[in-house]
Amino acid sequence: MSKRSYDSSAHEKRISKYRVNDDDLFEYVLRVAIISYVIQPKASNHLAHASEVKEKEHHSKFSGAISNSIVSIGDIFKDLRDGSKSVKFPEKLLKVLEQKLQNIAMGKDAAYSDQLTRRTMAVFYGQFIGDSFKRQMKENRSIEELILMFASQATSVLRKEPTLADDGWKVEVNNQIAQFVRMLRDCLKTLSHVSPELNSRLDMYHAKLAPPQSANDSGYDSASASRDRGDSISTQPSISQSISDMPFVMIVARLFKIPENAMQSEVDRMWKTCTEKAAVIDLKTCLKNINAGAPFPGRKEDFSSDTAWNHWRTQETSILSQLMVAMVSLNPELAKSMPSDNGSIYATSGARPGSLPSAHIDSPSRTKRHTSIGSRHSFFGAVDEGEENGGDEGDDDDEIRVGHNFTFIPPNPKKFYRRLVEYCLVTDLEFMFSPEVDDADEVPLSILSPPHVDLINECAMRWRINHTYRATCFLDQIKQLYERSDVPMECIPEALQCTTKLLQDLEIDKWPIQDSELLASVYGGLYNIFLSSLYHTMDALPNLKVSVAQPYLTILDLIRESGLIERFEADISARLSDLTTHIQDVSVQFYQEKMQSLQASPGVNRALPLLLMTDELEKAAKQLDKRFPDPLVGGVDLVSLVVEAQVPLFISELQNSSRRLYESSMNGPTPDVPIQDIFSLYRRTQALLSMYKAFVPQGQLEFDLGQFFTPYIHHWLVDTDNKTGQWVQAAIAADKFEAENTERHSASVVDLFDSLRSPISFLQDLEWSDEYQEARFFTSLSKTISKAIEQYCRSVEELFMTEMFPRPTDYLQPQKSSAWLEKAKSLAIAGEKKIEPFNFRPESCVKLNNVEAARKLLDNLYNQMQVDKVADTIANHGPPVPDKNERPRFLFAVKIVMAEDLVPLDSSPSSLLDTFVTLSDEAGNRLVKTRTIYESLNPRWEETHDISIDKPLWLMCSIRDRALMGQHDVVGRSFICLNPKEFGDFLTHDVWLNLENTNNGHQGRILLRISMEGEKDDVQFYFGRAFRFLKRSEGDMMRIFIDKMSPYIRQSLSRPVLKTLIKAGSLGLDYNKALGNVTALYRSALGSNASEVQIPLPHNEKSRVRPEELTDVEIERAIIPLFDYFDANLHILNTYLSETAKDMVMMRVWKEILVIIEGLLIPPLSKLSSDMKPLSDKEVDIVFKWLKFLRDYFYAEGEGVSLEKLQNQKYRDVVSIRLYYDWHTDTLMEECVRTMQQSLREAVPIKKRVKSVYNQRNLGTIKERKKVKKEEKEVSNGETIMRILRMRPNTQEFIAQQLEMMTTVQAERERAQVDRQPRRSQRPRQGEIPQVPPLPSAAS
Repeated sequence: MSKRSYDSSAHEKRISKYRVNDDDLFEYVLRVAIISYVIQPKASNHLAHASEVKEKEHHSKFSGAISNSIVSIGDIFKDLRDGSKSVKFPEKLLKVLEQKLQNIAMGKDAAYSDQLTRRTMAVFYGQFIGDSFKRQMKENRSIEELILMFASQATSVLRKEPTLADDGWKVEVNNQIAQFVRMLRDCLKTLSHVSPELNSRLDMYHAKLAPPQSANDSGYDSASASRDRGDSISTQPSISQSISDMPFVMIVARLFKIPENAMQSEVDRMWKTCTEKAAVIDLKTCLKNINAGAPFPGRKEDFSSDTAWNHWRTQETSILSQLMVAMVSLNPELAKSMPSDNGSIYATSGARPGSLPSAHIDSPSRTKRHTSIGSRHSFFGAVDEGEENGGDEGDDDDEIRVGHNFTFIPPNPKKFYRRLVEYCLVTDLEFMFSPEVDDADEVPLSILSPPHVDLINECAMRWRINHTYRATCFLDQIKQLYERSDVPMECIPEALQCTTKLLQDLEIDKWPIQDSELLASVYGGLYNIFLSSLYHTMDALPNLKVSVAQPYLTILDLIRESGLIERFEADISARLSDLTTHIQDVSVQFYQEKMQSLQASPGVNRALPLLLMTDELEKAAKQLDKRFPDPLVGGVDLVSLVVEAQVPLFISELQNSSRRLYESSMNGPTPDVPIQDIFSLYRRTQALLSMYKAFVPQGQLEFDLGQFFTPYIHHWLVDTDNKTGQWVQAAIAADKFEAENTERHSASVVDLFDSLRSPISFLQDLEWSDEYQEARFFTSLSKTISKAIEQYCRSVEELFMTEMFPRPTDYLQPQKSSAWLEKAKSLAIAGEKKIEPFNFRPESCVKLNNVEAARKLLDNLYNQMQVDKVADTIANHGPPVPDKNERPRFLFAVKIVMAEDLVPLDSSPSSLLDTFVTLSDEAGNRLVKTRTIYESLNPRWEETHDISIDKPLWLMCSIRDRALMGQHDVVGRSFICLNPKEFGDFLTHDVWLNLENTNNGHQGRILLRISMEGEKDDVQFYFGRAFRFLKRSEGDMMRIFIDKMSPYIRQSLSRPVLKTLIKAGSLGLDYNKALGNVTALYRSALGSNASEVQIPLPHNEKSRVRPEELTDVEIERAIIPLFDYFDANLHILNTYLSETAKDMVMMRVWKEILVIIEGLLIPPLSKLSSDMKPLSDKEVDIVFKWLKFLRDYFYAEGEGVSLEKLQNQKYRDVVSIRLYYDWHTDTLMEECVRTMQQSLREAVPIKKRVKSVYNQRNLGTIKERKKVKKEEKEVSNGETIMRILRMRPNTQEFIAQQLEMMTTVQAERERAQVDRQPRRSQRPRQGEIPQVPPLPSAAS
């Protein structure tokens, strides 16, 4: 503690107004100082030097000194050798001793200026600073070993000293060891908490080592001087009456600022009064008073229990007895002149723990020092367990009973003691501020100087002041000085240590009542003082540092843990309430000032100040939580109070800024407040609310975070929906459609789904508090995703169609001509039209791979969004749906299947049509357009399109013939109404529309397969639509692949080729050569196979005669161009298509082959007559051999498509044609009737429910649906038989009857199924659907 830490003030300011008369105080303090000297007199220096000693006497004394030195060194540690307990010195002593030795060696210490002493100390200092010596001393910390080390060094040095003749070095060794012991004693005075036993031992060692003429030790020498215990006290003529020989008297003179001559006069005046006998009488009187129940030094009424009283009485009686024994042991003459009313003064109750042991008259040298007297370095010394004292500073003089007649004890000992402590403190404080003390010098936190500590302790011992009052009084004095700002706060913990140690050693229940009440009062005052200090430190919130508040908190916690301030609980609670209010007020003030500062900054972003404020609040809370993790005094949770005050203010500010924030975030394409800042504000606010809930669990904060930010989410969703088109266009524009990985898709699909994944992750990262609202957000986002998928599919399909049907230009190569020129190209060979094969491009394959990859990526989005969980949340947690006046929407799936019996527009019977279909609404807007099917009067499109409506809608279905130039001619048209009432059964309906032409009348008919389901604002519905878009795009693109291959396959597997083969006969083609020209996608596989399906002939049929003029090689040679075509194109598909897409294309190609083979054998099913003629037996055999060759080609000996897939139901249906092909007409009719009846009995479901988008919402539901479809029962052979009968004469009526019966049965079953089906909630209510509008005009 530096001198600068004190404030100087006048002496009068520091003196308490409740003062003891200074003259009386001086009187009694001087008496104590004199008796202290009297019982430990020192020979006068001038007498010692003036006496003349004869040579013989000098020789005798010198020899005695030598003998005494030798014996003393051996006796010093006799107790230690005999097993006495070792006392360890404080570790800090080594540092103090090192500095002391250094000063002596360098001649800086005047007290040790003798050359021999300096030389010995210097040698020992050299050994002392060695690492091994320090390490040894730190480990054992034995004071005896330290003295022996010095004795060894002193002996080694002085033995060689030439100036010390004979045995003179021994005397010098003895003297220097005594000086070293005294130096150790002085060093210990500067340390605190030194063991009293250690002090006693050093005093004993010094007494044994000191010269005989001054060697005495009564155990009371405060200046650490000793004398021979056998000498007389009161009658020796050698006792000096000079105050220069009286240490305590000199201290008193300096304390009271009395000149030496005046002090000498006072001493002379009191000399005869201050005798050892008077001191013993005081002690004896105290014993009498205790037994008589007198107020002083204590009585039973001063204690709260008999146990406490007995404990104190036993200890106090023992101490008084020991003090008297010690005095009598030093001066046996006292025993002769003293009465023994209360028994012998030699009777003791045993040694005081840690204090004065039993003394024996016959062994005065073994008497040890009393703790309360000898501990000069510690103001309070050690606490004697159970030592208590009666009376209090509040005792008035009137309370002093008869018998309070003492020489050395003042009338009111506690008041005198208190005044003495105050006087010493003031004096030492004045000295600290004097010029003699440098500003940089360190001063003790106890304020008191060692001489004053010794004087106070000596007075306390003589006045019988208990340690409980000593510590409490000193703490009270320091408290008052601190209140007047005369001492720094660091002095309080120093003073508190004494009371804390006392409370640890002696329970408060054993304290005198008035001492405990005084301590409680002092503690209560300190608590209020430091609670007030803590109150003012809170002004630094929220940047309060631990170093500022911790000193106050430590003291407050220490006081509160003592339990002594419970009586002030009401007052403390009020003060804590004030502290709590102040903390919140400061927090509010900080918030307001900070917010004003942030809002005053330039800028148009109104969210920025709020964002910065959330940073400040969160940072402050985390900082305070880290610095003050536990509640402060009395459970004051600092972080909780700050958060409780500031967060509601922020929420209020946020609510007040609601309108301005919204307007600023919506004002134009580049708003003043970016939407990113709004969502950052949401996250920060959410974090603050979570923090508020954690720190203020009982707090009520009325704020709906979700409701506040919901408009911004809706705006963001709309903005995201508007950007999806840009995402799709950007992804496709940057894509070169080159395969990038093993999945063989390009970058656009990855880029697109990365863009779609980003808003999902964004919404999830928001951690929206309201699950239902969050589910609604995801539903809206799923609609955007469905829209993006639909746009991507259409864009990719457009590019795909451009590649598959390139537009004609003058500079393009012939193979890149347009689709309408492509079909017109023909080479006239032998008068027949040849179709040029189409070669595929790798980019087209990559686009198909993209669609396939999109399905997997969309399924990943489905799982990421947890769509099923979102749907359940809406279903289970959504509010009740109110009655809506708005119209429901319905999603129609219109599949354009096929057309038949189309009439050519010209009169040529051999003319064919290149047809496509359009669907237009009532206003003439085209809603649907199919691809073009070339050169067919019975085209099959098999395309499905979705149409969403909210009211009945008339559609015009038009079939047009693609023209090479100009407008496309209308082949025929018809109308159909998409009426939700008619399709409310949610089943699939096959609708045949008769086509008409204004010029030519009936133009055939077209089949539409229509289904309907309610369109819902549902996340599963939107994902189902997205998957349906991908599936249809995949199917459409796959169909284009097949359509491009189909014409060449049809040409290669056509009846003209059959006829040419039969007519040409064998061409003598080498078999091995032909086989070498056939290479399959995987590898060529020719020859029979054991797994080939064998169809047995009826028993009444004869075996067909196989043509012998054509070999298998010749038959295969006819379709070698087809194998070559497959080799070229399937190799491209195999290289650039993904594994999944490749398998699907291969199966589609195989299915197309089966359809073409079937078309070679039989016509399509219809009630109309057919011009198709049956094939001859030879031709049938060739066709089935072609089928076998193609099957083996695709199987490729197990490396291609598996036989299980190749020999599917369609394959078995085609092979079954061979069974019935040659049957008699009547037999076929009978078999057809039997088969139809059997199928009716088995009640095979004819009508199936609509393929809902919910069944296609993810890959799992799609696979499940395929599995169910695969398990469906096979169709009977009745249809195959009727198709064979179409080529027989006079069978049209039979076929018409069968078809009519099938239609009737199917209609009945549909009605029955509708009646059995329960009415569903999603079925449209009749009142909600408008009436059907009139049929629109048929004008084109």
